[in-house]
Amino acid sequence: MRSLPFLTGTALLALSAAPLSAETLREALLEAYKTNPTLAAQRANVRAIDENVPIARSSALPGVQLQSSYTEAVVLPVTAFTAPARTSQTQANLTYSLYAGGATKNGIAAADIRVQGGQAALRGTEADLFSAVVGAYMDVIRDEAIVALNRQNVRVLEVNLRASRDRFQVGDLTRTDVAQSDARSAIARGQLQTAEARLISSRESYIRLVGSAPGVLENPPPLPNLPSDPDTAVSIALADNPNLLAAQKNGEASKYDVKVARAARLPRVDAVAGGSYTNYFGSLGSFSATNVPPQYDRAAQLGLRFTLPLYQGGAPAARIRQAQERRAQALEQVTEAERQVIAQARSAYAVWQSSLQVIASSEVAVNANKLSLEGVRAENSVGNRTILDILNAEQELLNSQVTLVTARRDAYVAGFALLAAMGQAEAKDLGLEAGPLYDPSVNAKRVRNNIWDFAPAPAVPVTSTRTNGTRPQGAQVTRPLDPILDGGVDRSAPITAGEGAPNR
Repeated sequence: MRSLPFLTGTALLALSAAPLSAETLREALLEAYKTNPTLAAQRANVRAIDENVPIARSSALPGVQLQSSYTEAVVLPVTAFTAPARTSQTQANLTYSLYAGGATKNGIAAADIRVQGGQAALRGTEADLFSAVVGAYMDVIRDEAIVALNRQNVRVLEVNLRASRDRFQVGDLTRTDVAQSDARSAIARGQLQTAEARLISSRESYIRLVGSAPGVLENPPPLPNLPSDPDTAVSIALADNPNLLAAQKNGEASKYDVKVARAARLPRVDAVAGGSYTNYFGSLGSFSATNVPPQYDRAAQLGLRFTLPLYQGGAPAARIRQAQERRAQALEQVTEAERQVIAQARSAYAVWQSSLQVIASSEVAVNANKLSLEGVRAENSVGNRTILDILNAEQELLNSQVTLVTARRDAYVAGFALLAAMGQAEAKDLGLEAGPLYDPSVNAKRVRNNIWDFAPAPAVPVTSTRTNGTRPQGAQVTRPLDPILDGGVDRSAPITAGEGAPNR
């Protein structure tokens, strides 16, 4: 897989020069990578899948059992003159499977393939998490801008309302003009409250994914190596998408599951060995004083055991049919995953391209609406425009500004979703190497050949962080507006980040 440097050159220099209070997208992704519980849980699940390999291999290794018992006869049989009063017996048995119908070999193969599938699924979880973090990060930036724009709009409409009331007092405007200004101001305050609630929700979602509250979020760096056309995106996605690879591995493993099920009605051959030692503690009786039998006994056996199932109540055939249906399900899921990958890549590409076009048109619309608003105000001062014309022009400017902010967010999120669909949105692709990255193959190799029953199993530490200590989020604006968005405000009374909100 190609490595995609997420932050290079100018982007790294810009981040290194950023103030310490600011947060970058790279920092948010890295914190989520280290502390997110969904990702940590999937890692634990993959480690559990790794253990299926030594479990499957165990049936190919010898099994040794040791049994020991001690018996005290409370009442001796009347007719058994030699019956011992007490007995201690120890038995050892060894069983080694020579042939099991292929169940062991196919079981190991299925477990090995599912380990690979689990690792691919972990990649998918990682990419899904990063996509969600990018979405939450961009949501906060978007919603902060929308709150600032709505506060700016409330301030402008309140200035208009005061001016309309003053002009009404001197008879320059009618009561209808004042009512129109009052209505638009009330609607703007309601829109501001909705925008503030959405910003709070976005910040709480950020905390849920990243584990800490967002600070002053920097603009994200450009996304690298985005495809030039949807066909290229689909071809890369079909080769590298982790969710599709995981489905394919599951389908491949199901083939061996059918073979394991078929082995249940085939003969088995086992090598067996056993030995026993019995001690009667001098309590074994005899028929004469001169012919005392030994007070212990021992035995040993070595041989082969052949088992041929003749009838098992139909269970083997049922297990074979079940395994075949499971295989059919797995193969259908491969097709389903392929469809999802194709749709994801194409739709993400389409949204990304359309959002870029919306950005370009919205920038033109914002600049045009600024000029239009200035012209309407000037024409109103000479009586050629009404108050309603001014209110409509201000609303059109706000709508175009919100559309631009939303399109910027949608373009970036769609671009990252496109990388995720192509299998190029994981930690190693994004340059998150702040220390060693998690490598699932390390644990798989460690446990694969572990055949010791008493191997240590240390408790796995919990790496995710809790968020119960974070404070409830507010609707404060921490970022200045982009100059292209800033406009429509009475310059004699400039709005600040904390102004414009109605008193509560």
